[in-house]
Amino acid sequence: MEGEEGTQQPQLVLAHKLFLLTHPDVDDIEKVRLRDEVFNSIISNDMAPLYETLVSNKVLNLDQTALDSMRTKINEELTKLDEKIADAEENLGESEVREAHLAKSLFFIRIGDKEKALEQLKLTESKTVAVGQKMDLVFYTLQIGFFHMDFNLISKSIDKAKNLFEEGGDWERKNRLKVYEGLYCMSTRNFKKAANLFLDSISTFTTYEIFPYDTFIFYTVLTSIISLDRVSLKQKVVDAPEILTVIGKIPYLSEFMNSLYECQYKSFFSAFAGLTEHIKLDRYLHPHFRYYMREVRTVVYSQFLEAYKSVTIEAMAKAFGVTVDFIDLELSRFIAAGKLHCKIDKVAGVLETNRPDAKNALYQATIKQGDFLLNRIQKLSRVIDL
Repeated sequence: MEGEEGTQQPQLVLAHKLFLLTHPDVDDIEKVRLRDEVFNSIISNDMAPLYETLVSNKVLNLDQTALDSMRTKINEELTKLDEKIADAEENLGESEVREAHLAKSLFFIRIGDKEKALEQLKLTESKTVAVGQKMDLVFYTLQIGFFHMDFNLISKSIDKAKNLFEEGGDWERKNRLKVYEGLYCMSTRNFKKAANLFLDSISTFTTYEIFPYDTFIFYTVLTSIISLDRVSLKQKVVDAPEILTVIGKIPYLSEFMNSLYECQYKSFFSAFAGLTEHIKLDRYLHPHFRYYMREVRTVVYSQFLEAYKSVTIEAMAKAFGVTVDFIDLELSRFIAAGKLHCKIDKVAGVLETNRPDAKNALYQATIKQGDFLLNRIQKLSRVIDL
């Protein structure tokens, strides 16, 4: 999936290749090509710290000559950068000093030295006054976080960015932050919040440094399908012009989305099977692959059963284009997990839905919360009496 505008950050392109290189489902011939591409990328960017880590993890083989060459180039470049910083501090203004420190930060990011990059970014921030420029430094930190999948660093950086926006900040950077936060939420299995953040950013997307627009639409549709109700899905996703212009470029995605909304369940399962490979080979979605598969099936089974008080298992199996035994096994698991509100009459071969009454559920919740509130008031009254 390629983007039409902007350029993805080279380190994040490399991170995806490293993910595929260690993925068990990628065939050996493809891994040979990936290994060459990763090695060439490391050499061209003098990424000696990353190279040493990959060699120690047996991802790449050691080429001592290449490693020594990279170390020499790094030392030469650091000498030049330090000279520029010293010159700026002695002869130039605060703006030039900041730019010299920023150049050193970007160099550490380029060579993949996480600790030194973070340390230098912190030093650069101490030389920075403008809120917008401070935000840019946070975005660099977030990119480091996503390269290393350091969710603690990402979470702290997002909180820091939100605090900076209380001091000011432009809408363009605020919209960019939504995409970063959406990616973080998706990567930590908070699909509902991720969908809302992605949908808010569709018309203002400029965050090409972390992924292309096609990939952004891919994530938006996947997270929305398991998070939104039918009405919201229609308004925000199915009929969204921004999505419609791109969705045809992504294999199976259009059929996946439209067949679900149009209740074409056989086509849905066919497209679903095609999409699984994309999801499995995505470094952000891969850890949640099994969970996402379950959630999608819960949505589609619930939607089918919504229209019936009772329905034969055979009719449901036919609608989905699968065997009766498959549907029986699937539904029994989801019912046992409390995901579907129905029961199976195995003798009659019938599914009977027992959807909870919304008003009754609200009444029970109100009673429960009322009891909790009364208990708290009683405890408080004892403290006051004392």
